[in-house]
Amino acid sequence: MDNYSNEQNEQQVVSLPRIGDKAPSFEAETTHGTLQLEDFDGSWVVLFSHPADFTPVCTTEFIAFQEIQDDLRELNTELLGLSVDSVHSHIAWVRNVKEKMGVELKFPIIADLNKDVAKKYGMIMPGESTTETSRAVFVIDDKQTVRAVIYYPLSTGRNMAEILRLVKGLQTTDEKGVATPANWNPGDKAIVPPPKTQEEADERVNNDEYECIDWYFCKKHV
Repeated sequence: MDNYSNEQNEQQVVSLPRIGDKAPSFEAETTHGTLQLEDFDGSWVVLFSHPADFTPVCTTEFIAFQEIQDDLRELNTELLGLSVDSVHSHIAWVRNVKEKMGVELKFPIIADLNKDVAKKYGMIMPGESTTETSRAVFVIDDKQTVRAVIYYPLSTGRNMAEILRLVKGLQTTDEKGVATPANWNPGDKAIVPPPKTQEEADERVNNDEYECIDWYFCKKHV
């Protein structure tokens, strides 16, 4: 019975919301005071976890996240960090980064000592570490729906350009009703949904608005 309970607990730890799910609600202490996910309703959120304060890779990431904060805010998107360190550790680290690196971290960082938020979002990978949160990224839209999930191992820092590109791509899809191809960046042509009728397919390949490789594969400027 005990082994079964342990297996259940481990499964609970690594569960995570899927793309399209409602983002799990939470209330947590942060470096900006007590915050709830609902406080961000109407804005997009990049919620990301890091293994620990006062570690080299995490420090480079937090500086890099700060560098894209203004770009994200132009996209109606807020940053929200998290680890299982205490709020006092977060504050000390924020002050250290400002003193030693000259960068002020202006976004809130969740102090998830009891791992409540980390468990809800599946941010702990027992096979890699049972005491640290992984490098997880959740993109949550303005209706608090999970739109994208990315995981990195503890040894690999994240790419901010890709996170920024991802948010732009998701918002472009919502606004324009298109999909974004591999290596897409704003300004590139996007892929339009395949036609649903023979008549629409014939019209599309003869329409100068589209760049069609074949009837089912067309791009256009958005």
